[in-house]
Amino acid sequence: MEKKRKRKQEAKRNEERNAKSVKASQIQTENENLKEPFPSHSGPTPQECLDIRDTLLALHGLPPELAKYRKSQQQTDDTINPDPPETVLDGLVRTILSQNTTESNSNKAFASLKSSFPTWEHVHGAESKELENAIRCGGLAPTKASCIKNLLRCLLEKRGKFCLEYLRDLSVAQIKAELSLFKGIGPKTVACVLMFNLQQDDFPVDTHIFEIAKTIGWVPAVADRNKTYLHLNQRIPNELKFDLNCLLYTHGKFCSKCSSKRGNKQQKKFNDNSCPLLNYYKEPV
Repeated sequence: MEKKRKRKQEAKRNEERNAKSVKASQIQTENENLKEPFPSHSGPTPQECLDIRDTLLALHGLPPELAKYRKSQQQTDDTINPDPPETVLDGLVRTILSQNTTESNSNKAFASLKSSFPTWEHVHGAESKELENAIRCGGLAPTKASCIKNLLRCLLEKRGKFCLEYLRDLSVAQIKAELSLFKGIGPKTVACVLMFNLQQDDFPVDTHIFEIAKTIGWVPAVADRNKTYLHLNQRIPNELKFDLNCLLYTHGKFCSKCSSKRGNKQQKKFNDNSCPLLNYYKEPV
């Protein structure tokens, strides 16, 4: 009886420690979100954000594959979005598969995964090699397969089912804390799920957006991607975040001129006015 009582006490202590750990992670995440990494840096202003959004919207339009995720204020009207929304788990796995590859390859990998395994239960029960073969066209198959398998295993252990819809009821800080517990899920992946699948006002920073932000002076030359993410999320108005993010990403894919990787042809690039964003170019500080 004494041993049984001690085991129960130890289990309770472990549970309390885990709860404290999650809480500490949430507090740390909240503190990170409140940080202003470049408080003296002037850009971007709300007007600059609006001007660039309008400029790129006129140039590219909002890509339909991204527009389907756009938050609608009239979602009660079934004619606006007749298709059921993508589940949070589908969105997270799709984002994992998009890491370090092209959009085309990641889409093929996700389609291959879905056609190979009818349900997430089938993915969970499959051999790692089977999953790797299904997503190989997206690159880094062993790494991504391991991440997906670990995600599903942790979900089953913690929630008893393969579902992330409970995240919809949590705050942004809580969502970040929850998703960061899964191995291989980084800040950019979390930000993408927040913006696309949970309709939260967040601003993911991928390579394209990072380079454009540095090129047009929205962040200092010393900024890394994480500080760029923190800075832009503080400065860009919430109502512009989705459109501006999608448009900067789209523009970055097609335009080679507004890149911070300029090399020896720097001056020639910036004398070329064919890219409208170069009108906003500022010397890095």
